[in-house]
Amino acid sequence: MRAMKMDGEIVQVRDVETIAHNKGKLMSVSYEQRRGDGDQQRRKREIYDNGNSAVILPYDADRQTVLLTRQLRIPVFLQDGSERTIEACAGKLDGENAERRIVKEMQEELGYEITKVQRLFELYVSPAAIMEKIVFFTCAYSPAEKVTDGGGLKEEGEDIEVVETTLEEAAAMIANGEIVDAKTVVLIQYLRSREQGARSR
Repeated sequence: MRAMKMDGEIVQVRDVETIAHNKGKLMSVSYEQRRGDGDQQRRKREIYDNGNSAVILPYDADRQTVLLTRQLRIPVFLQDGSERTIEACAGKLDGENAERRIVKEMQEELGYEITKVQRLFELYVSPAAIMEKIVFFTCAYSPAEKVTDGGGLKEEGEDIEVVETTLEEAAAMIANGEIVDAKTVVLIQYLRSREQGARSR
């Protein structure tokens, strides 16, 4: 896990207790915060550190298509009963360079061998309780770059279906509730806005 900042101008971390540590780490963090009115306030929060990650939405400009994945996500199943979630290709960095990691994930999950990716931005998806920071990418792809059927790594429990659809159809899947993953929504809407802007110029 990463090193954590303990002191700032308005906050001082007093204690970090590990509650659970398996694939990620669940911590109870006690800290003091100086409020805007000048008062000091002692607080405690549970924070989950499951590592930073990267996500990518490949786009074929000639066919106006994108590549997505469909797989089981237990939190979504427990909440909504949905056994397959549509989302962009993503993976944990595990200390690796984000560009190199996402290129590997694309080949493992999507079956495409891509070497050039474009870094867009970095976001926290749930900053109130989760430390994970996600690096967002896009890239150009074509059918000629498909080298396998993808599907992920069985030894890691992955059973991934590759979904190719148009960018407009992906946007419609957000509107009708088929795509509920936040990072995927961000990428689809960003790329759609960018492409619409390029066409209007």
